[in-house]
Amino acid sequence: MARRKKGDIVNGWICLDKPYEMGSTEAVTKIRRLFNAQKAGHAGTLDPLASGILPIALGEATKTVPFMMEAQKVYRFTIHWGISTDSIDREGEIIARSDVRPSVEAVKAALPAFVGEIDQVPPAFSAIRVNGERAYDLAREGIEVELQARRVTIHEAAVTDAADADHVEITMRTGKGVYVRSLARDLAAVLGAEGHVSALRRERVGPFSVENAVTLDFLEDLAHKGAASEGLLPVSTALDDIPELAVTDQDALSLRQGRPILLLPRQIETLKTRLAGSRLVSAFEGGTLVALCNLRAGRLEPDRVFNLS
Repeated sequence: MARRKKGDIVNGWICLDKPYEMGSTEAVTKIRRLFNAQKAGHAGTLDPLASGILPIALGEATKTVPFMMEAQKVYRFTIHWGISTDSIDREGEIIARSDVRPSVEAVKAALPAFVGEIDQVPPAFSAIRVNGERAYDLAREGIEVELQARRVTIHEAAVTDAADADHVEITMRTGKGVYVRSLARDLAAVLGAEGHVSALRRERVGPFSVENAVTLDFLEDLAHKGAASEGLLPVSTALDDIPELAVTDQDALSLRQGRPILLLPRQIETLKTRLAGSRLVSAFEGGTLVALCNLRAGRLEPDRVFNLS
């Protein structure tokens, strides 16, 4: 006899505005307990020293997490000039000082070199594995590791504030795998300065942003009122850029059973104009997400099936 999973069946996304000093794993645990959910996960780790958007998936939404890994992200961060630390943030050990304070004009002039596809070396204090161990664990032990540069994409980067000569705020929109601390390190090097990230906030991950975010306090208040579900976003939120197709009850049944369905010529033509090089289609029955499918030879073949009815 199959063992019953602990917790309740809860499906959807929480767009959490993660507070400063809370780790991503801790945040997921708190949300899971708040909803007493059977299953939970997150899309894109956010360091404890950063605040902002941490999308947390519950139940069937965990099946859409891989699609969020490719999502664009927006970060707003502050560089504190004059001091470099080993972790490139304010919690690290000071390793260098300088009297150089780059002007806002100098920072603006240097930023374009970091926009587009660039090679970026991750920080030593990162979660990248080196011979099976996390780089940050090795760095804390004083073991020097040489991390290889990775090809990443920064779509936009601009100075958005400068409170004083010691600080500059930058907002950037990135693809996956970009390290804010690496950009701060490399920018400081180009400008002949020392610097570290003193504040970091993530403002967007794909469709999840500050506009649809909720705080932990707000969710806890809803939970006390027995209305925690009001804080949930639909499972399909993570698939907002994937073309949708309404299917019949019979076709929905076939897809849920893992069987492909045939499409009418007009359906195929409509989808082809919206696919933009992809083959992914999300199938809906009466507004309920049924499956994420691949369009092949006039058929929709289910790739991930959702149990949301």
